[in-house]
Amino acid sequence: MKELSWTQFDQAVAVLAKRYSAIPITGIYGVPRGGLCLAVALSHALKQPLLSDAVPDALIVDDVYETGRTLQALHARCPNARFAVWVSKCPPLWWQAAVVTEHSEWLLFPWENRAQAMADELSYQNSRQGRR
Repeated sequence: MKELSWTQFDQAVAVLAKRYSAIPITGIYGVPRGGLCLAVALSHALKQPLLSDAVPDALIVDDVYETGRTLQALHARCPNARFAVWVSKCPPLWWQAAVVTEHSEWLLFPWENRAQAMADELSYQNSRQGRR
């Protein structure tokens, strides 16, 4: 499990805020639950409203792009929105990432409880065993 820090979070917010500072957006939507902290921070950094739903022309953010299921569903619903994540586990195509990694290890975000994250990882691994 790779532990991420609040300092790394602040650096990611700065990277993404710089990328989106000149792009017109209607607000920031954070995918519950992992994208909420990032959405709030970017909302402040970009002086944009925090949105309660994903809408066209918004910046839609999440903590991690791993399987893509979450963001792909939102992309199908809001194809004109912008998309960004803190960490992408594959090279970005139609989304942006503050950090791109090829490592598949589980990530522990600074707002997460370690014991719960370990249980989530185990549950995820067990769910994937039947798909191989």
